[in-house]
This record gives sequence, structure tokens and C-alpha cells, in this order.
Amino acid sequence: MLKKTTVMVDEEDLALIKEAAMREGRPESEIFREAFHIAALRTKRWSEGWDIPRLDSGRPVTADDMRQTVSDAVVGKYRKRTEGR
Repeated sequence: MLKKTTVMVDEEDLALIKEAAMREGRPESEIFREAFHIAALRTKRWSEGWDIPRLDSGRPVTADDMRQTVSDAVVGKYRKRTEGR
């Protein structure tokens, strides 16, 4: 159920939301609801632990390792999309 509320926002932020809504062809209210939902999730605390599997590579993982892994994944997805052209 949706509930109406009033929020004061910065004029520049509002202008950016209006531009994005026009560009994306969706209502401003949808963008605000999405942002509000993200803000709400950021405040949530879970009482139980997350069931996230741990992976052990046998050595410490560095920031450079992470950057390379993300870069490889992004490049791989880009290649898959462009191969069919």
C-alpha cells in the first residue's frame, strides 16, 4: 500500500530528477519511490546472519585482484553483447 508524504528536496536534485523522468519516460514519483526504497533498505538491520558462501582461493585477495576480476567480467559481458552484431 502506498502512503502519501511530503519531502523537502534540493532544487538542483529536483531538476535532475525531472530531467531523468523525461529522458526515461517515467513519472518522477516512480524515481522518488525507488530512491526512498533504497534509502529504507540502507537502514535495515538483519537479526540473523546471511547465508553467503565463503570461497577460499588459498591466498589473500588484494584490491588489484578484485579490480581485475570485475574488469574481466565487464569486458566479457560487453564482448558477448557485441559479438552478435
